[in-house]
Amino acid sequence: MKFQELVKGKNEEAESTLKEKHVPVIEIEKEKGVNGTDIVRVYVGKETPHPNKVEHHIAWIALFGVKKDNDQVVNLGRSSFAPVHTNHNATFEIRTDDFKTLCATEYCNIHGLWENCIEV
Repeated sequence: MKFQELVKGKNEEAESTLKEKHVPVIEIEKEKGVNGTDIVRVYVGKETPHPNKVEHHIAWIALFGVKKDNDQVVNLGRSSFAPVHTNHNATFEIRTDDFKTLCATEYCNIHGLWENCIEV
């Protein structure tokens, strides 16, 4: 099995009968950070809350960028969450001008690995 076969995205969620949302939502606030950096927020279950219980929760969110000049994939950060006590949304402060694409992945302890990418 290839790694890509494990990752689910918008197509799988649209076909799913799950009430909660798993596909990460990526939003960028240009030049709102320190020294003109951009604020990138990644939400899981923005419109329909995802459960946050010990038995069903989001364990982590990671953000990657694909550079404009050479298609290099850069790990921009990862946030891990404890069930029940933490909000499973992540905020990153980066300069998005160097990237053509941002991709967020998240891991649900029951439903696996999900991703979403946006053009910057």
